[in-house]
Amino acid sequence: MKFKGIFTFDSEYEGYVAEVPELPTCVSQGKTLDEAIENIKDAIKGYLYVQDKRGNSYVPKESQTFLGEIVVQMGHT
Repeated sequence: MKFKGIFTFDSEYEGYVAEVPELPTCVSQGKTLDEAIENIKDAIKGYLYVQDKRGNSYVPKESQTFLGEIVVQMGHT
């Protein structure tokens, strides 16, 4: 699955804040951009897992805006 992400440097935190606009409340952070990317991947997996457990299947939305790309591999644990 691919998701659009927004990565913003936060000078107060001294790191990056990551958010996924199409997944409300799906936000993470990291001191480096690489760390923020890995953390938002985990946040996406958790978000999708919780939504699935609640019976809310994720349906991808088409959009004309492209900000970045996040690839998430969902595994069974």
